[in-house]
Amino acid sequence: MLVYLRVFKESFNFAINALRNNKLRTFLSLLGVTIGIFSIIAVLAAVDSLDRNIKENLSGLDMNTMYISKYSFGPTDVPRWQRDNFPQTSYQEYEFIQRNVADVEEVAYVIFGARETVKSEGVTLTNIEVVPVTSEIYDIEEFKVEQGRFYTQAESYSGAAVVVLGYGVAEKLFENANAIGKQVRIYGRRLTVIGVLKKFGAQLFDSPDEKVYVPANFVRRFMNSGPQGVPGAIILKPKKDVDIAAFEEVLVQKLRNYRGMKYEDPTNFFVNKMSGLRDAVDNIIGMMNMVGWVIGGFSILVGGFGIANIMFVSVKERTSLIGIQKSLGAKNKFILFQFLFEAVILAFIGGLIGLFLVWVVSIIASSMTGDFKFVLSLGNMVLGSAVAVTIGLISGIVPAWSASRLDPVEAIRTGM
Repeated sequence: MLVYLRVFKESFNFAINALRNNKLRTFLSLLGVTIGIFSIIAVLAAVDSLDRNIKENLSGLDMNTMYISKYSFGPTDVPRWQRDNFPQTSYQEYEFIQRNVADVEEVAYVIFGARETVKSEGVTLTNIEVVPVTSEIYDIEEFKVEQGRFYTQAESYSGAAVVVLGYGVAEKLFENANAIGKQVRIYGRRLTVIGVLKKFGAQLFDSPDEKVYVPANFVRRFMNSGPQGVPGAIILKPKKDVDIAAFEEVLVQKLRNYRGMKYEDPTNFFVNKMSGLRDAVDNIIGMMNMVGWVIGGFSILVGGFGIANIMFVSVKERTSLIGIQKSLGAKNKFILFQFLFEAVILAFIGGLIGLFLVWVVSIIASSMTGDFKFVLSLGNMVLGSAVAVTIGLISGIVPAWSASRLDPVEAIRTGM
C-alpha cells in the first residue's frame, strides 16, 4: 500500500510539473476534457433542475385527475385525420357524468381559454388567458382566494356575469386597490369582480396568477360549446381509494353509450390522466439526458485523445529516467501505475475545471431566471468526476503500458 501511495505522490508531482512547465500544451490537452465534462454535466444539471421544477409543480396535483377531451395530451396511435373528426366534449356530457358516474369526487366543464383583452378603469391588458369553467374547478385545482370569493354553483349554472382574477392580473388592473365589486370588460361585455386568487408564483404551465376565470355558462350564451363548437374538456377527480383502472373502464363505456357508439366503433375521445403526463415528462427528460451525453461525448472523445497525446510526449521526454528506474529495480507495474496515475490526475484536473464552470453558470442562471432554480447536485458532481477519471484511465493505459515495456538499456541509450 505504501508503494502505491508513493507512486501516486510521484505521479501527482509529475502531473503538476507538466502543468507548470508546459502550460500551453497541457492547457490545450485538458481543454477537450474540460469542455466535455462541462457539456455533459451542464446538460444533466439543467435537465435535473427542469425535472425537479416540473415535479414540484405537479406535486400539488392529484395524479388521478382525468381530462376527457378530443385531444390527447401525449403520443397516440390514433391517426391525425381520425382525431380531427372527433366531436368536442360538450356541457351536456359533463351533466351526464355528474348524474350517472359513481365514485366521482368532483367534475367540472372547461372551455379551453382564449387570449382576450381585459379592460378596467382606463387600464387595458392584452393577451390575457380567460378560462370559462364551472365552479367545481375551485375544489379540483385547490384554489385559495386572497380577496372575495369564487363563484358559486348557482352562479356557475346561471352563467352570472362575474369574474375571478388571478393575482397578477388584479395587481396590473387595480394595483393595491381592492378589486372586489369593480367592473371589468371581457369579450366586449361587463363583468363584476367577485374574487382575487392568492399568488401562486411561477409554474411549469401557465400560472393562475395570469389567468381570469368566468362561469362556463356565461360564455356559452354567445359561443357554441356543442360537438362542433369551441374546444373544451371535462375535468374529473375520482374519489380516493378507487380502483382507477376499473373506474376509467366504466367511465369510457358510459360515455360511449351516451354518444350512441356501437361495440365495433373506435372510441372518439381521450381520457388523459395527470399520471400519464408525468410519464410523458419522464420520457422527455430521458431523451434530453441522452442528447446531453451525445453532445458531451464528442468533446470527451477529443479530450481523451488530448490526454493520450500528452502522455505519449511525457513518456518520450522521460525515456532515460524510465531506463534508470528500471535498472535500479523498478518493476513494470510500478512504471505502468506511475504514468497511469499521471493520466488520471490530469484528466481529473480537467474535470474539476469543467465542474467549476458548471457551478459558476448555475449561479448566474439561477440569478437570472428568478423562480427557476438551476442546481448542480452532488450526484452530478460525482458523475462528472467519475467520467473524468475513466477518461484518464482509458487515455493513459496505452502510453503507460508502452512505458512499462521499455528495455532499460535501450531506454537509457535513447535518452542520451
